[in-house]
Amino acid sequence: MIDTANKENSLGIAETQIIKLTLPQEGFQLEKGGTLHEIDVAYESYGTINNGKDNVVLICHALTGDAHAAGSSANSEEPDGWWDDMIGPGKGIDTNIHQVICTNILGGCKGTTGPASVNPETGKAYGSSFPKITVADIVEVQRLLLQQLGITKLAALVGGSFGGMQILEWLIRHSEEVERAVIIASAASLTTQALAFDIVGRHAITSDPNWNNGDYYNSNQPIAGLSGARKIAHITYLSQQLMSAKFGREKQTEWMDADADFQQSLENKFGTYFQIESYLEYQGKKFIQRFDANSYLHITLAMDEYDTKERYGSLEKAFEKITSRLLIVSLSGDWLFTRQQSADMVKALVSTGKRVSYFHLEGEAGHDAFLTHIHDLKRIISAFLIQPEREKCTHVHHKIPNKEKLTRFKQILKMIPDNSRVLDLGCGKGSLLNMLRQHHNASGIGVEIEIEALIAALTKGCDVLLEDIDDGLKMIPDKTFDVAVLSETLQTIKRPRVLLQQILRVADKALISFPNFASIGVRTNLLFNGRMPKGKQIPFEWYNTPNIHLFTLADFLDLCEKEEINVESIICKGRGLIENALLALGFKNLGASAVIIHISKKEVAHSDTEHAEPQSNTF
Repeated sequence: MIDTANKENSLGIAETQIIKLTLPQEGFQLEKGGTLHEIDVAYESYGTINNGKDNVVLICHALTGDAHAAGSSANSEEPDGWWDDMIGPGKGIDTNIHQVICTNILGGCKGTTGPASVNPETGKAYGSSFPKITVADIVEVQRLLLQQLGITKLAALVGGSFGGMQILEWLIRHSEEVERAVIIASAASLTTQALAFDIVGRHAITSDPNWNNGDYYNSNQPIAGLSGARKIAHITYLSQQLMSAKFGREKQTEWMDADADFQQSLENKFGTYFQIESYLEYQGKKFIQRFDANSYLHITLAMDEYDTKERYGSLEKAFEKITSRLLIVSLSGDWLFTRQQSADMVKALVSTGKRVSYFHLEGEAGHDAFLTHIHDLKRIISAFLIQPEREKCTHVHHKIPNKEKLTRFKQILKMIPDNSRVLDLGCGKGSLLNMLRQHHNASGIGVEIEIEALIAALTKGCDVLLEDIDDGLKMIPDKTFDVAVLSETLQTIKRPRVLLQQILRVADKALISFPNFASIGVRTNLLFNGRMPKGKQIPFEWYNTPNIHLFTLADFLDLCEKEEINVESIICKGRGLIENALLALGFKNLGASAVIIHISKKEVAHSDTEHAEPQSNTF
């Protein structure tokens, strides 16, 4: 539990607790056939559990992490938890709202049963006799701990890297016990390159003469091999940009000024004076003081062998039974767990109709950014996790869109059947999606490039993708949605023709709204003022407008004809007496300041024209 915090937003001293699991008489059966008859689990908890015991967030740590995720250890004056910036009062994972639990994983060396633990059958360290473990075994031990604590339903699972793999296994096995899940910088399996680094790292340990097949606890430790493994792994945690900026080809002056004996030793080992070598040497020395070589072997092997696609045949089949809502985050510069691997998971989840949001965060730190550069990550996770609590507060009201946008949204709402699955492109702060969910029982996903807008959409309970729709909706499979909506965005797109094709690939029909640059108001402004118009419909100066395509209703209909796109219906909105009069006379291109068009693929026959207005060739 936690002592009284002595600093603002601090958890104070965090005490690691160790609990002995209650196991069946036959012991804990491991997936690969081994058995453990005793299992201790080390864990820390922060915050207070509620009466329903349903506000618990379980943190799944990365490869060499431990239970001490936040707060200060007993011998530290400053917070030294590995994710202290994320966990605490008012932080990304708010302990004023949630109780947070972090466990040291099975096979670890920080209090949970692992190779260095005492085997109750021999009274000695397991060493070489410790059985092989899998990610599934790790998850089942976490679940046993929670059950022993009386927790049967998790508010959320949160984890990065190898922790994300644990979360995937949780969801595949026990999604009904998890309301939400946050997977950061992770994947459903490792790439060949990542496997190669792990393999070389394990070889470094097993090639150390002191390893002794894992039975080294009463003799010299294989510290050289473990240090080498850490150095190899640490290279993968940093991006090339960060390493260049931080070290470049700079030399370590302390080494260059060292005594002659050190210089000779360095030369004999073919060492260099580069700062990057000094840095890796430091990381290796630090690691051997806190980690066990056998634990490293067992955990990296479990991570390497984890492959959901291989086990289930495809990611879609693996994710079939997932009912939890997911947030997936990838990091630029991360070549250990790539952006494409996260995108593959998102695509599989979207194709199977799961609730998923996705953010790709830019930065130069690489894989370790989820631990070290978390300004945006904190806000995203907070918005994602706090939504259930906001829904319980009847006094919480979201900002209502302005009158003009609300009028447009209401018209679009009329054109979308109840229970539809909707893709909202350029969704902004999620107002339309929120209205669809509340009034039409519709589900869907919003796509937007502005991170601030998407954080606002998350707080409304929307599922969102941080993506540039100019990239072609790559993460969205064919025929995934009933309706796609592109509201006041087409004129800002670099390749509108390509986007229209992509929209009708992923949805049966689409509703496209845009300002009509041929309306009488625009023409009059140009005629008498000779300047680009500015007003409610086009509220930007010409030099900072997002509108890069100034097209008209007639232009759009011509494009639809060329692309063999059906125009099912056209709704025109005028502003003022003159525009509305022109519309009444059938002059749509002249009278419409705003347009909503229902389109579909030409080869698909549609008879539903409930909202259609007769098309007119008079412009």
